[in-house]
Amino acid sequence: MHCVRKVTDDLYWVGANERRLALFENIHPIPEGVSYNSYLLMDEKTVLFDTVDWSVCRQFLENIEYVLNGRPLDYMIINHLEPDHAACIEEILLRYPEVTVISNEKAFMFMRQFGFPIEEDCTDEVVEGDTRCFGTHTIAFVFAPMVHWPEAMVSFDVSNGVLFSADGFGSFGSLDGKLFDDEVNFDRDWIDHARRYLTNIVGKYGAHVQHLLKKAGTIEIKMLCPLHGPIWRTDLGYILDKYDKWSRYEPEEKGVLIIYASMYGNTEAAAGKLATMLVEKGITNVTMYDVSSTHVSYLIAETFRLSHVVLASVTYNLGIYPLIHNYLMDMKALDLKKRTFAILENGTWAPKAGDLIYQFLDEELKEMTILDDRVSVNSSLSELNDPEMDALVDALLESLATS
Repeated sequence: MHCVRKVTDDLYWVGANERRLALFENIHPIPEGVSYNSYLLMDEKTVLFDTVDWSVCRQFLENIEYVLNGRPLDYMIINHLEPDHAACIEEILLRYPEVTVISNEKAFMFMRQFGFPIEEDCTDEVVEGDTRCFGTHTIAFVFAPMVHWPEAMVSFDVSNGVLFSADGFGSFGSLDGKLFDDEVNFDRDWIDHARRYLTNIVGKYGAHVQHLLKKAGTIEIKMLCPLHGPIWRTDLGYILDKYDKWSRYEPEEKGVLIIYASMYGNTEAAAGKLATMLVEKGITNVTMYDVSSTHVSYLIAETFRLSHVVLASVTYNLGIYPLIHNYLMDMKALDLKKRTFAILENGTWAPKAGDLIYQFLDEELKEMTILDDRVSVNSSLSELNDPEMDALVDALLESLATS
């Protein structure tokens, strides 16, 4: 049974939602699912924009058959070859053998690597700035390498301002019937999904996102059609501003993120005391996470959101607690920068975590500020730590006020 939505008079969403998958890319938890978006243009020629993940292929094929209603599929434009969007290319080729596939040189190379039976006479290779006319609609092709694969491109309908933006402006979360940004409360229900998606999937390639945003600024975009998440047809400036901040690694908000590693509850208690002291001083944008029970993708997303981070870690085998170290390594891998860090360490017989965290932040990451004031706990927080706690709170207050 088909399940489609009309996007414009002659453009249809023919994608599907995935609610059974536990881990996106077998890494990132998606408890609220994900959508795989594909679009079908019904012009003088019919044009399919990208495919979907294999897991939802049956729904996808039923949607296409319904919208085509007996018409042939003339063209298939492939903007991005990652399998969650390209897995069904072969199914389309088998069912619509006369279709012409439009993509770029690197994408066709990837198709061959994945084993798709692409015949040379059924391909149309485009380069940056090429256009193709399908009747009343003319599509221009804009390359977007490393957003977030090297072959990625976007397709812009110069006739009506629709940008098929590949993985750009996407989000975790299933659509649940609500396709457009004005059909959801994005700030309440979607912004955390969008931030976690961008920061973890594309976060490393901020410079490439900035390059794409500059290209986007030269065309009159009226609608954003991403490969995941809602379509943007109203407040485009909202999501464009978020992407600009995220890709420049600028914090969205002034606030304090406290990430703690606690084996028996003592470091957690110290982190909680610090949070309370900050709130009592008027800093209410404070969030705490246990690194042992929070997937690192959420920690990364929150680090992109907030300006200041306190790492509260026990010493483990004379080193950094392993899950704190994993978080630091993820930051390094994603090239995250421009944050202010403070350190709270704990150790019973050899508190070393603080020095090692400081060394990692200073030597392995870029453009990070590390506050000199530090709290060093021996086993559990006591009155002996009061001066250090007061000094750290004051340092955070001063830094927040001047940042």
